[in-house]
Amino acid sequence: MHIELQENKRYYSIGELSKAFNVNASLIRFWDKEFDILKPKKNAKGNRMFTPEDVNNLKLIYHLVKERGFTLDGARTHLKEGQKKTLDKFEIIDKLENIKTQLTNIKNQL
Repeated sequence: MHIELQENKRYYSIGELSKAFNVNASLIRFWDKEFDILKPKKNAKGNRMFTPEDVNNLKLIYHLVKERGFTLDGARTHLKEGQKKTLDKFEIIDKLENIKTQLTNIKNQL
């Protein structure tokens, strides 16, 4: 899952994230309640506003639950026990996917 973050953007709406992750906004709200690692701010209207750090944590949750098939309890446990190791592996995978996308774009231009 490769999500592009806009440079210098401090907050992302739940609508932006639901489109980026191709999931319903209700799933992101649910994950917000289920995972302590997510800490979105709320604006005056009460809408969740996610920081770039929250987006990275959402990527990790998405990876564990949707791509690797973890249960919510399993994902929570995995995050608590090996968060640093999981983040390192996830960041490597994300960087490799970015490189693959760039190489594919170069190949298609030839």
